[in-house]
Amino acid sequence: MNDMQFTDRAVEQKETKIAAKDVNVHYGEAHAIKDVNVEIEDKTVTAFIGPSGCGKSTFLRCLNRMNDTIDVCSVTGNILLDGEDIYDKRVDPVQLRAKVGMVFQKPNPFPKSIYDNVAYGPRIHGLAKSKAELDEIVESALRRGAIWEEVKDRLDKPGTGLSGGQQQRLCIARAVATEPEVLLMDEPCSALDPIATAQVEELIDELRERYSVVIVTHSMQQAARVSQKTAFFHLGTLVEFGHTGQIFTNPEDPRTEAYITGRIG
Repeated sequence: MNDMQFTDRAVEQKETKIAAKDVNVHYGEAHAIKDVNVEIEDKTVTAFIGPSGCGKSTFLRCLNRMNDTIDVCSVTGNILLDGEDIYDKRVDPVQLRAKVGMVFQKPNPFPKSIYDNVAYGPRIHGLAKSKAELDEIVESALRRGAIWEEVKDRLDKPGTGLSGGQQQRLCIARAVATEPEVLLMDEPCSALDPIATAQVEELIDELRERYSVVIVTHSMQQAARVSQKTAFFHLGTLVEFGHTGQIFTNPEDPRTEAYITGRIG
């Protein structure tokens, strides 16, 4: 694929942020994720790619226990965040999701003001002692979401009144307001136009300076542009994982090559 553009390859080894060991996921009788082992690095963008229904979003949702909300879903194996098992009974999923933020496919601002959308997490987690502190957190998060300049004069207006691309950047600001360490993004650009997509991609590149970012994407071009590591999923199995440039130009597994060249998908 000669038309691929790759981000500057930061190939030096970073610290492992998340380590998954022998992870299996069942929805009732259906075996959705099969024996996944992977180490996700800190301050790196890791892309999950693969055909629809291959398990990439299911596995992403394991990383902040979003699958807990599905009755028929069972997760086995270990997922360690900074060496600690996130499925340990002592772990509070609400606190975990403050640490491991999530941005969904469709922008989903709360039916509240722009300010209250971003202030929501810091309020429930008690991160601000005063209104002035909360104001500071909100401004900082909106700046990190690359949307402050567009909304600073209408913070009291509803978040739902923004354009699709602005709503998604607002949701990213909302996710970073709780000072997470990991940011999960489930196809964050699939509902956006090309200009808004480019803005979000640029933002993802900036966010990796502070966070471990994991992105599920249907677009191989997007994975090539924004990620340093890529994991290829197929039929619930993690087929191949490595540096993005290597996965796209010199994959080791014939299934990866077949997907990248368009023979399966």
